[in-house]
Amino acid sequence: MIIRKDYKFYAAHRNEELAGKCRNLHGHRYAVRCFFRVERQGAISTLFEDFDSKIGPLLKSEYDHGMLINVNDPLYATLCDHMRRTGEDLKLKEFDAPTSVENLAHRLFSEITELGFDLERLEVQETDTSTIVYTREDWVTDNRHLACQPPQQLVGPTEQV
Repeated sequence: MIIRKDYKFYAAHRNEELAGKCRNLHGHRYAVRCFFRVERQGAISTLFEDFDSKIGPLLKSEYDHGMLINVNDPLYATLCDHMRRTGEDLKLKEFDAPTSVENLAHRLFSEITELGFDLERLEVQETDTSTIVYTREDWVTDNRHLACQPPQQLVGPTEQV
């Protein structure tokens, strides 16, 4: 059986490796649609609150109204220097690769799976007309590919500066 849950968060990012408008700092209202495989045990399979009590806080604390940023982007060093100089605490969600929607889907799939859920598919909508569909098969393939890359190429959490 599949249970679908929808979430949203707002975040800024930029694609520093691209030319054009997406290279500029900008924001999105990301819609995240999760499809969970569940087993029925008795009269019910899973309470929706089981998902909301873990995924909602993750998205709120790590992503919502923050900035997704590649630690290899020159802007990252500038922002870290700004925080050191001013004491301002900016909410930065660090990536070891560009903050494309594909890399965001991989990161979200990994973090939600680490919460103990059997995530079958994830859809991340970046704009009104653009959604990525990211499956468990995509995640397994990406993990195999990323495991063969030098550490600086992995999409994963880094230490907070």
